[in-house]
Amino acid sequence: MMDPGSRRRLAIGGLLALAVAVGSAIAVVRPWQSALACQPAPPHPGWSVARMWDEALLDAIRRALPNPPVHARNLFHLSVAMWDAWAAYDPRANGYLTNQKVTAQDVTSERDEAISYAAYSVLESRFKKAVGSSDSLLQFDEVMESLCYPTDNQSTSGDSPAAVGNRIAGAVLAYGLNDGSNEAGGYADPSYHPVNPPLVVKKPGTKLSDPNRWQPLQLEHMISQNGIPVTNGTQQAIGPQWGHVKGFGIPDGGAEGVPMDPGPPPRLGDPVTDQQYKEQAVDVIRASSQLDPASAVMIDISPASRGDNALGTNDGHGRSLNAVTGQPYLPEIVNQGDFTRALAEFWADGPKSETPPGHWNVIANAVSDQLGPNLRIGGKGVPVDRLEWDVKLYLALNGAVHDAAIVAWGLKGEYDSIRPISMIRYLGGLGQSTDPRLPSYNAEGLPLVPGLIELITAETTRTGGPHAALRGHEGEVAIRAWSGPKDTQSDAPAVKWIRAIQWIPYQAPTFATPSFPGYVSGHSTFSRAAAEVMTAFTGSQFFPGGLSEWTTRAGTLKVEAGPTTDVTLEWATYYDAADQAGLSRIYGGIHIAADDFTGRRVGSECGKAAWALAQRYYAGQAAAAS
Repeated sequence: MMDPGSRRRLAIGGLLALAVAVGSAIAVVRPWQSALACQPAPPHPGWSVARMWDEALLDAIRRALPNPPVHARNLFHLSVAMWDAWAAYDPRANGYLTNQKVTAQDVTSERDEAISYAAYSVLESRFKKAVGSSDSLLQFDEVMESLCYPTDNQSTSGDSPAAVGNRIAGAVLAYGLNDGSNEAGGYADPSYHPVNPPLVVKKPGTKLSDPNRWQPLQLEHMISQNGIPVTNGTQQAIGPQWGHVKGFGIPDGGAEGVPMDPGPPPRLGDPVTDQQYKEQAVDVIRASSQLDPASAVMIDISPASRGDNALGTNDGHGRSLNAVTGQPYLPEIVNQGDFTRALAEFWADGPKSETPPGHWNVIANAVSDQLGPNLRIGGKGVPVDRLEWDVKLYLALNGAVHDAAIVAWGLKGEYDSIRPISMIRYLGGLGQSTDPRLPSYNAEGLPLVPGLIELITAETTRTGGPHAALRGHEGEVAIRAWSGPKDTQSDAPAVKWIRAIQWIPYQAPTFATPSFPGYVSGHSTFSRAAAEVMTAFTGSQFFPGGLSEWTTRAGTLKVEAGPTTDVTLEWATYYDAADQAGLSRIYGGIHIAADDFTGRRVGSECGKAAWALAQRYYAGQAAAAS
């Protein structure tokens, strides 16, 4: 049976034959642009061809298995292909991998075509074996067909737009086979082996050979972050070799694969950072305790009260005025438990998402739509057309998130650090570290915090006591935390006293925690890198109009029932949004503060370096990468 793509190619071939038979029309018009053959009919006429291909890639990522560093690389390599094709028709700009220069009578038309062939060939190659490949490849064909470009034109000779694009795609694909990612081997690192045995999530407690190192999870029913069932219930580490991948604006990772090294995370048993390790575990428990709408705590989540943090902190108190409009930000008072859960889920980039680097492409495209047609790169100079804006933005933005993946995963590979689920269960299993005179004392256990972390005793488990439901576990450590998904029929509280050795993060039970070490947070690194580029590229740290927002409608949470009312997340600046992305991972139980704050700092460096280098390519002042 003929596949849909082949049927479309055959149909296009028949139309070409008809055009040739007509004869005179094709003397001045390329056959596939003949009125008899095809009339371009893109589904979004206002989009540039670069935007069309970026959106097609985002859709393909949503179908595929979630692998943030791989998808950041795909976004970057697509951006390189489109940039090099655009630059081929510009007398000044330098391509990133190729620097061919061609002339054209109709630069606009031929540039669109060259970009499309370059993008199409790269994406066809990258997604032919991916989950959802049949739908993704069909969508790539449909983009080409909507633009009247034959998908079977593989010419690489001469200066036709198709040949220009195909040569560029070939250079990108060849580069990718030798960039350190092990694309040919499925991006795997066969040399990596976790030092800790798997944590069986459904069973209390955990056993660790090293409490500072990553522990894979074993789930009874594992579903990937994109909602795809996984047959092997034990996690396999994603990308421990990624620090060796060739980047854009960052230094080479060297023998260790660490382009940037801010030093290690806090470690249990280290005389300098042991206490910090425990305190940050406590912070995650405290965040977990704030996920309950039944607490009735009301907070202001508007930019009037939140944001404006110094880099690598949560020390901001918002802004009294919108710097763009000059008007005050209106308060938004919501239930704390609704806010924390909506925050965790919005930034989780979970089932069927475009993953964190793709999320920032979605944000960038929305911002570009709002700013158009007054598109001034860096916020100054003469306005540029949407295609120039898009290809330049994608080069800088996706160069930054690609670098962020290399830096973050380089540190994950170097320090192989533990996740909160293992930390909290392990510390809680050891006992309490506050008072040697009390039962279950262990210097490396959890600190006691009244109302949050307590000992289970005969007195506390008496009828009506705070730990009555934990009777039979006297002598253990209890924590007040989120206890698992709450459905709409249950009257049981979402947050309650549970045994510390049973703690779980606010995630779907089929996922629990990503399949790679914690330090540093990829969300934090990706987001700050993207925020730096968006700020520099648009010429303002503020979203258009000084405000961006997203509403989570009542009852639409995915992990459990909620929120009880609509919750609108709001950000004044790209930095505010990036900081909330990092903070969301604390509420989600995925990271500790060191993962978040350090990720923000190295992400900032990635973003600034990518913007500086991208400008050199725009100006024709940078040589092709090798």
